[in-house]
Amino acid sequence: MMIPLLASRALPWCYSVGNYAHQEICAVTKTFLVVFLFAAGNFGLTQAHDWEPAPGHKQVPIWPNTMPDAHAIAGPEYVEKVGNEPPGAIRVGKVSQPTMTVYAPSGKNTAAAVVVFPGGGYWTLYIDLEGTEICDWLTSKGITCVLLKYRVPGTDSPPRTGAYPDSPIALEDAQRTLGLVRLHAVEWHVDPHKIGVLGFSAGGHLSAAISTNYEKRLYPPVDAADKESCRPDFAVVLYPGHMQTHTSNDYQLNPYVPVTKQTPPTFIVQAEDDQIDPVQNSLVYYMALRDAGVPVEMHLYAHGRHGFGLRRAMEFPITEWPQLAERWLRTIGITSE
Repeated sequence: MMIPLLASRALPWCYSVGNYAHQEICAVTKTFLVVFLFAAGNFGLTQAHDWEPAPGHKQVPIWPNTMPDAHAIAGPEYVEKVGNEPPGAIRVGKVSQPTMTVYAPSGKNTAAAVVVFPGGGYWTLYIDLEGTEICDWLTSKGITCVLLKYRVPGTDSPPRTGAYPDSPIALEDAQRTLGLVRLHAVEWHVDPHKIGVLGFSAGGHLSAAISTNYEKRLYPPVDAADKESCRPDFAVVLYPGHMQTHTSNDYQLNPYVPVTKQTPPTFIVQAEDDQIDPVQNSLVYYMALRDAGVPVEMHLYAHGRHGFGLRRAMEFPITEWPQLAERWLRTIGITSE
């Protein structure tokens, strides 16, 4: 059986699902290409419909009416399963209507909240591997989780796909969501001074971007939510991309991630054998945070590659990072024993 996976401009990123390196989809040219994969067991068929969370959870729009930098997208939102080893991963593309889904903590409520940014190269979103599975972990630790399905149009023309400032839409959605969480803090039993962000890959970059671009909204205020601060109180950044300058291979931080002493405390995790977002991305951010006097903790591992999320797909020490993150949250006073 022949399954048309992609018929579009070559993607400017690579990604692996659950450390299955053979599932990486890598762009090597700027020309148009068509990839055909055989055997339906390797990749699930794409379904043209909006992603929906599990029963009992409801996603809600983050913008009340017209959103900033809104453009029509050719084609509907779609959901597809990728990865030929169970459980695979769910990827969502052509997202034009950003939403948030709130997951209440189970058991003891720590009053902390985390906004989660899935990765996907600013092209798609790995909504379970780096989204819902993360929320299940956080809520089990008494932390309210807000999963942001931010805009990823998957195009090189307006609305453009990419990291800020090449494209502002994902950062606009992130700023808006932080304001909404603070606006609803009392209703959701959240301490407005314990709201953080956590992201993977492109979502890791988005965590850093909002940690350093919060003083001014990228869009005109819409309502009361935009009067709230969109500065995270802490950030967890995992295998981020887009952190180096575009013009140099040495250790220079992207100037659009302007670290200051007001940047929130940050926790960084990266594998040194990551071939998609090299370790330099984490190193330049760590050095900038350290030099600015920002509390930062970084864990580098020899093995782990890219896209590991929470899954124990290999017996490497990197799979223990969640326990380290939990301990770090206690040390900075976000949670307690």
